[in-house]
Amino acid sequence: MTIEIEDRHAAAAFRRLVEHLQMRADAQNIDLMGLAGFCRNCLGDWVSEASEGSISKEAAREAVHGMPAAEWKARRQTPATPEQLARMEESLALNAKLRGERS
Repeated sequence: MTIEIEDRHAAAAFRRLVEHLQMRADAQNIDLMGLAGFCRNCLGDWVSEASEGSISKEAAREAVHGMPAAEWKARRQTPATPEQLARMEESLALNAKLRGERS
């Protein structure tokens, strides 16, 4: 059963998610990708796509990161390990599989 969420509630939840991700800089994007198949960059890209071109990918990522994405990367991102990269690849493959099953 799918429950429709009103736009105002979805927007409030989105803002809270962004705030949470900005607060939890210890949660590395590579770990988010490995676990859930998306990260801060993905969320910014989705905002850009949803805006149908009115918000650039760069601007949307900055909104999600709370600073320019390059600055976030320099200040907060640690190098990914081979294990993290492998887990991310597995997670992305699962995303593709699940997306295909929904079609």
